Amino acid sequence: MISRRDVCAIAALAAVAVQSPSLDAQWLNYPTAGVPRTSTGAPNLNAPAPRTNDGKPDLSGVWDVEHNRPCPPGGCADMPVGHEFINIGWSRNGGLPYLPWAAAITKKRTEDLRTEDPTSFCLPIGIVRLHTMALLKKIVQSPGLLVILNEHNATYRQIFTDGRPLPVDPNPSWVGYSSGIWEGDTLVVQSAGFRDGLWLDANGSPLTDGARITERFRRVNFGKLEIEVTVNDPKAYSAPWTVKLNQFLALDTDLLDYICNENEKDVRHLVGK
Repeated sequence: MISRRDVCAIAALAAVAVQSPSLDAQWLNYPTAGVPRTSTGAPNLNAPAPRTNDGKPDLSGVWDVEHNRPCPPGGCADMPVGHEFINIGWSRNGGLPYLPWAAAITKKRTEDLRTEDPTSFCLPIGIVRLHTMALLKKIVQSPGLLVILNEHNATYRQIFTDGRPLPVDPNPSWVGYSSGIWEGDTLVVQSAGFRDGLWLDANGSPLTDGARITERFRRVNFGKLEIEVTVNDPKAYSAPWTVKLNQFLALDTDLLDYICNENEKDVRHLVGK
C-alpha cells in the first residue's frame, strides 16, 4: 500500500512530467489562511485558538497525530505511527483493565502478528483508531454539526451539536453515532451504536457493541488539539478507562486520498505466527 509520502512524491513527479506552469498552485502547498504570525513572520502556533461567530472555540483545520514513536533503525515499513496506534493504553500505568477474555484475545492477536486486523483487509477502523492513524484529518465546524474528514479510505464522521439525543436502537455502525454539547470551551461528545468486533489499536484491544465512548475536544491554542477519550465497555473491560491524545495543526497542505484497496498486494502474504 502507498504511503502519504509516496503519494506526494508521485504527485510531484507527475507535475514535473506535464511541466505544470505553477507548482505553487498544488493544494499540498497552498497557504493556510488566517494563520497568526510572530514578529519574524513565522507561524505562531501558540497564539490563542480561533473562535466561531457564536464565541465557541473553532476546531476546524487539518490535523496530524503526535509523532511520539520513532521509526526503527531500518526505517518505517509504511509510515511513522505513534505509540497509541500500536497500544492505545501505552501511557496508562498498568495498561488497560481488560476482562480475562479481552486480555486473552489481545495477546493472541499480537502473537499472531495481527493477521485478523480489520485494517489489513481494508475495512473501516472506528473512531478511536481514526484518531491515532498517521494520516491527516480535517475538521469542519458549522452550527449544529462538526464533520471529520479522514484521508484513511476517504471516510467521514458526523458529530451533531444540535441537541439531538443518541438513537435508542441504532443500526450498528463502524463509527457509531455521535452527539456533542459544549461545556465551556470543551466539546463533549457521546458516541454509541458501534458494530461488534472493532479493534482499538494494532495490538487488537477489542471494542464491543456494548461500548459507549466519551470524547472531550479542547483546542489548547492555535496549533494544538487535545482529545481525551474515555471508553466505557463493560463487555470487555472491568472499568471505564481514559487516554489523552494530542493532535497538531498541519499547515499549508490538504487531504489526499488513501484508499486501502488501491493496488493492495499484502493480504495474500499474511501468514501469521
